[in-house]
Amino acid sequence: MPWSFRSSTPTWLRMSSCSWEMTYNTNAQVPDSAGTATAYLCGVKANEGTVGVSAATERSRCNTTQGNEVTSILRWAKDAGKSVGIVTTTRVNHATPSAAYAHSADRDWYSDNEMPPEALSQGCKDIAYQLVHNIRDIDVIMGGGRKYMYPKNKTDVEYEIDEKARGTRLDGLDLVNIWKSFKPRHKHSHFIWNRTELLTLDPHNVDYLLGLFEPGDMQYELNRNNVTDPSLSEMVVVAIQILRKNPKGFFLLVEGGRIDHGHHEGKAKQALHEAVEMDRAIGQAGSMTSLEDTLTVVTADHSHVFTFGGYTPRGNSIFGLAPMLSDTDKKPFTAILYGNGPGYKVVGGERENVSMVDYAHNNYQAQSAVPLRHETHGGEDVAVFSKGPMAHLLHGVHEQNYIPHVMAYAACIGANLDHCAHASSAGSLAAGPLLLPLALFPLSILF
Repeated sequence: MPWSFRSSTPTWLRMSSCSWEMTYNTNAQVPDSAGTATAYLCGVKANEGTVGVSAATERSRCNTTQGNEVTSILRWAKDAGKSVGIVTTTRVNHATPSAAYAHSADRDWYSDNEMPPEALSQGCKDIAYQLVHNIRDIDVIMGGGRKYMYPKNKTDVEYEIDEKARGTRLDGLDLVNIWKSFKPRHKHSHFIWNRTELLTLDPHNVDYLLGLFEPGDMQYELNRNNVTDPSLSEMVVVAIQILRKNPKGFFLLVEGGRIDHGHHEGKAKQALHEAVEMDRAIGQAGSMTSLEDTLTVVTADHSHVFTFGGYTPRGNSIFGLAPMLSDTDKKPFTAILYGNGPGYKVVGGERENVSMVDYAHNNYQAQSAVPLRHETHGGEDVAVFSKGPMAHLLHGVHEQNYIPHVMAYAACIGANLDHCAHASSAGSLAAGPLLLPLALFPLSILF
């Protein structure tokens, strides 16, 4: 699909309010996704690599966790009687979603198989375990990550001969069955693992939904199996259909997390098609909710060292070449480039001539200035787009951890409720549904 600036305006750019957020972690100028998720979900800055804990917790040190746990806006919403949900294209125990429910000194402790013996002996629990046990009544959970829920070497339901897809848990627990056991008998709980099951659900007969569609992260949108794997927008539609039944409203965290992965792999085409699907999901959410009672916030948790230049003319494919040669090595270059990453290539002692390769391929790795196996995040501020009640509070430049406090203020949840009694007596209502879609790429640079 050739992309150009003649394409329609993304949904988030049509939102009423725009601001900027500073993304650094407490110990890092350029952040990671765990510390940033803790900021925009829990309202406090944290160290890189840690989720759901304050900066008093040091990465990988289990014994610094206790007493430093912080709760998220998902927890605040659930405590207020709202329905809550998580939808992601990554593993459901990946950095971003895990900050909504877990407290971990290390984002990589997906199951106990990934934890060091010292952390296990000190009583720390893996993130998949915490997903099932910490907030037992999360109404909707959808994404990837099946293998972290099952005992070691348990065969995957979809990839029966793939050893990498097998269960990872050393404790022998079947967390899916435990999830089911925690649900009240008079409620309708459903575990599903494929798109057909998702699309045949009757949302009116679903109280709790756990959908795990891949052993690890979900497939890129361009590679997605349309039979077994739902799209992000399809998951969002079903999630809202279930959550909006609650008259007290809902909170839904939506993450287009594979945008980030595409950039790390230097695959700009994969990343940007993920961004288009994220935009579809935002549009679907907008069509199913009301500006009158729904605050929607769209942002990134960080940027990437991803750039778009070369004086390309209007109408040029963004995956195409710049209309000029380098005035130094006399070779062409693509409009999209990375500051670092796996796209760095030297052929015969010189920069690769990109006109000799298929730079429009889905998995083409755009050239980078510095060779790295994985491209890094960027450290600049990122945009925050919002609409709905109290959206005007998201203006100017703010610390990243300001975001959940605005959402909580708008919805009258969390610790600060003084203004809610006044609003109620004046006859005004707090926002009901809260949507926090996260597009993990540099909005400010791309558009």
